[in-house]
Amino acid sequence: MRLRAIVIDDDEACRDLLALRLRQRGYEVICFPDPTACPLYEDAECSCPQEEVCGDFLLTDNLMPGMSGLELIERQLQGGCKGMVDHKAVLSGTWSQEDVQKAQELGCKVFDKPFHAEAIETWLDAREKFIPRDRKLVDFNIVDKGEGV
Repeated sequence: MRLRAIVIDDDEACRDLLALRLRQRGYEVICFPDPTACPLYEDAECSCPQEEVCGDFLLTDNLMPGMSGLELIERQLQGGCKGMVDHKAVLSGTWSQEDVQKAQELGCKVFDKPFHAEAIETWLDAREKFIPRDRKLVDFNIVDKGEGV
């Protein structure tokens, strides 16, 4: 089973570095520069096929134009998104105590920027065993609104 990670970060260098490390692990990686790629950015309810998930992992920056990573994750949970329910990580160079608390309430792993790739890989190693082997992934061309790579 090939795992899929979705990376959302407006910093191209950070996005590319994360994608490179994930691809080296054998993941399929889909990258976006901002949260507008997610159908829930504009719609209140998830429009993805409900028997499928969009990805196994979500790694997102927190501070981005238009919507923060935490706001996107909150919107995904409220809108019925099934993808990456237990496998979300939020990265930021500036964390407020309120943001850290919110991330924990949403079930997110928090990483500081600049991040240590080894720490992210340790988290991935621990979470991979919880991904159902029979899960089905969405054909991302159906939902792709961004610069999926």
